[in-house]
Amino acid sequence: MKHELPKLPYSYDSLEPFIDAKTMEIHHDKHHQAYVNKLNEALADYPALQENTLEELLQSLDKVPAEIRTAVRNNGGGHFSHSLFWNVMAPKAGGESVQQAQDEPKGKLATDIINTFGSFQNFKDEFSKQANGLFGSGWVWLYVDKNDGKLKIGQTPGHDNPVMIGNKPLMVLDVWEHAYYLKYQNRRPEYTEAWWNVVNWDYVESIYNQN
Repeated sequence: MKHELPKLPYSYDSLEPFIDAKTMEIHHDKHHQAYVNKLNEALADYPALQENTLEELLQSLDKVPAEIRTAVRNNGGGHFSHSLFWNVMAPKAGGESVQQAQDEPKGKLATDIINTFGSFQNFKDEFSKQANGLFGSGWVWLYVDKNDGKLKIGQTPGHDNPVMIGNKPLMVLDVWEHAYYLKYQNRRPEYTEAWWNVVNWDYVESIYNQN
């Protein structure tokens, strides 16, 4: 089973003005495609591993041969995280035919965010703080902790992600420089603040509501 680059669920320019079209094109077609290609190259001589889903590979890295483990961790992790990242965003502008993004979650997710963090604004502030404070390249997540079933916010360096230790990711922000540098240069907090305008809460809620 070859891993494939998922199509974007919208056009490159759909997230304007918050995320520019050129960044989306390079980020998806070049960076994400490279992770997929390198993952398939790493697995080429291991047909048994090719039968595993991406999640299965990432959850059992200790069973991956040492000579390809780093490649699978980095490129498989990059493939997984980017695949989620595209879907947790949705266009907010572009006319009646384009899905309108919500400003906040609703339903059980909204209730549990408030119960966990005190308010939606507290949650947003903490998530942004972790995104802006992460040293170097990495990701910031909202996830469900496998141990207590609670919502948590966490950082991962490089292309590590919550799936690798059995947690359930719901939402993610890419804070690698290639995700924002063309438009925002070194102004990561400005990118983080803009990103909240395109969060696809319907999608995040759909993951949360799955058993």
